[in-house]
Amino acid sequence: MTPEPARLAVLLSGRGSNFLAIHAAIERGELPAEIVLVVSNLEDAPGLDKARELGLSAVAIPHQGIPRREHEQRVVAALRQAEAEWVCLAGYMRLLSPGLVGAFPQRIVNIHPSLLPAFPGLDAQGQALAHGVKVSGCTVHLVNEGLDSGPIVVQRTVPVLDEDSPHTLAARILEQEHQAYPEALRRLLTEPWRVEGRRLLFGPAPRG
Repeated sequence: MTPEPARLAVLLSGRGSNFLAIHAAIERGELPAEIVLVVSNLEDAPGLDKARELGLSAVAIPHQGIPRREHEQRVVAALRQAEAEWVCLAGYMRLLSPGLVGAFPQRIVNIHPSLLPAFPGLDAQGQALAHGVKVSGCTVHLVNEGLDSGPIVVQRTVPVLDEDSPHTLAARILEQEHQAYPEALRRLLTEPWRVEGRRLLFGPAPRG
């Protein structure tokens, strides 16, 4: 008997390229999931228009002028109404509070354009170039209450070239993000896994 597809909600603030990569993986049959809702904190986010063009439910829940707690309560209510089981952050430029994280424990996933724990936060590519690293990449991780500090699911590496700018490095990392995010979700949805301390481990738990 084929299990029911996992119900994903996507939170985004921009064009939603990682959201589109996830949707494409679902359409190709590579990811046993369906996107039940796309949410943005910005009414003019291009990702909302793309979601609607694909026939998906999409809604803006603006954060401007609203207390963080009230805004997140509205977001959680929308996710609950859509019966979302997993939440995928795809360029969602808001740091989640413990309340929102706790509403979906170990079921919120994010992607970051660096090899965490290096260079968390904004302008990760600029940080990498400023530090002179020779290798960067992207990280898919579960979201906890810290800043880009949750258990790592999947990482992909990208060489840093001497002639790189933040823009060129970001473009090459983004290509890997579009592969890493669906891969990470597929593994989370189809393989046994557990979290031990800071580590996410795939495979059955050892006996004894």
